Amino acid sequence: MTRVTGTRAPERPIMPARSRRARKTHQRSGMGLLADPRVRLGLGTAATLVTALSARRNRVGYCEAKAFRAVNGLPDSLYIPAWVIMQLGALGAAPAAAGAALMAHDRELAGRLLAGGRPRPAALVSGTRTRGRDASGLGYLSGHAGVAVALGTAAFPRLSQSGRAIVVAVVPIVGLSRIYVGAHLPLDTAGGAALGLAVNAAVALVRHPSTHRNQPD
Repeated sequence: MTRVTGTRAPERPIMPARSRRARKTHQRSGMGLLADPRVRLGLGTAATLVTALSARRNRVGYCEAKAFRAVNGLPDSLYIPAWVIMQLGALGAAPAAAGAALMAHDRELAGRLLAGGRPRPAALVSGTRTRGRDASGLGYLSGHAGVAVALGTAAFPRLSQSGRAIVVAVVPIVGLSRIYVGAHLPLDTAGGAALGLAVNAAVALVRHPSTHRNQPD
């Protein structure tokens, strides 16, 4: 009887443990971390408080003034496209106020964050160029930036790759457009964006508390 022999094809190395670790590392880095609303709430709250403390004085630092002038001094021909994009955050004040109260569980603190800010750029930075209708109220914080970030963060997981790219590009422009028209200083828009991130995370935790409580660390 003839025995048939042959060489056994080499098996492809399988590393399930390493793959799982790599996937877990990826999920916990960058966008993976921001997918957790608890992380977004912590980052947003911390950034809001830092900008609130920095913006409480009626003066503007050298770096902030320089950044403001760089954006505010752009050509007037950009006003129409900037105005169009700016409307994405036009719902600002009410959601931002409600979000601050929810985040802080303290109406007094929420009121301080929203009403205890500083004046508009024209009162603080010489040579400010104001475009369009004059903004009313105080400058800190930017409701436009907050709403844009909150809406963009909420929509992001449900969008395609191209849709996500649009959100990543457009949302920061909303805040920059408010600086461009002379309505806000950089810290105003940064604080608004941070508050929008915190509000989005707080809403997610309130709507689905058990889901995030049971997530493994």
